[in-house]
Amino acid sequence: MPTQQLPTALAETAHAFGRYLDAERGRSVHTVRAYLADVGSLLAHAATEGAGDLSDLQLGTLRRWLGAQSEAGKSRATLARHAATARAFTAWAVREELIAVDPALRLRAPKREKSLPGVLQQGQVQRLVAGAETAAAEGDPLALRDRAMLELLYATGVRVGELSGLDVDDLDPDRRTLRVIGKGNKERTVPYGLPAALAVDDWLRRGRPA
Repeated sequence: MPTQQLPTALAETAHAFGRYLDAERGRSVHTVRAYLADVGSLLAHAATEGAGDLSDLQLGTLRRWLGAQSEAGKSRATLARHAATARAFTAWAVREELIAVDPALRLRAPKREKSLPGVLQQGQVQRLVAGAETAAAEGDPLALRDRAMLELLYATGVRVGELSGLDVDDLDPDRRTLRVIGKGNKERTVPYGLPAALAVDDWLRRGRPA
């Protein structure tokens, strides 16, 4: 049920929560959209149970909403995210004095499935780097850039998103360090070795000007 089809009080509350996430928490557009989708789903479920405003939201409502999501085939990771969104939403509502008691204090969701991230084998990494070296040797600007990126990823272990957010000023060639802005807008300094330094220098000299 879109927010415009919710009872007026519930729709206004959802929009106010979105403004809070955007203005006060500095969340990304993607994160705000995901939070609001979860909150919209929750409030739509509450409306089907007769809720007209936020004071009608009870722990049982939250549990039945999660149960309906589970029956719809949602994964444990998604259910855990839904529960986290519900707790953030009701905690905000208490702070805003929209409700007196937080109904999500005793809300629990299935624990996330633990799985190790996939990693490349050593031989795969070697073939990847060797292929980049061969292409870069021909002087193609994109190949020089790609080799520099691969060498930095391999040398530093930074996330791809962190790497793509780097600017030239974030590199200190003399110290061979990167200034990285990670999750939570936290800054850290990461060292890298000679192969990455040579690849970056080659790209700066021959690739970037082109």
